[in-house]
Amino acid sequence: QARLVESGGGLVQAGDSLRLSCEASEFPPTIYGMGWFRQTPGKEREFVASTNGLAGTTDYSASVQGRFTISRDNAKNTVTLEMNNLKSEDTAIYFCAASPPYWGMIRDPTTVGTWGQGTQVTVSP
Repeated sequence: QARLVESGGGLVQAGDSLRLSCEASEFPPTIYGMGWFRQTPGKEREFVASTNGLAGTTDYSASVQGRFTISRDNAKNTVTLEMNNLKSEDTAIYFCAASPPYWGMIRDPTTVGTWGQGTQVTVSP
């Protein structure tokens, strides 16, 4: 079964930056859109950012627009989430996600085809 593997989570202070990476070698950009979601205890998983295949179109939630950047390195088969000016409310488990085949952008967590295992991001005030 194809897998997504996240890395790069950790503990930082408010205002710091952090980069999350997702290894997605089994999800070619010609077929799969990719995204990042996050979840905190007691809450539903929420959309953070998404990018489609080769065109490089991106989409962000309002809460991270202007602070986070999603990018895809098709040569290295990785999807990166660059997070700047982190806030305590960004604390969550972050999940890499792949769309179903030929789906395109993903924003609704119920439409995600494959999830990564998650990586914890903690932002101290």
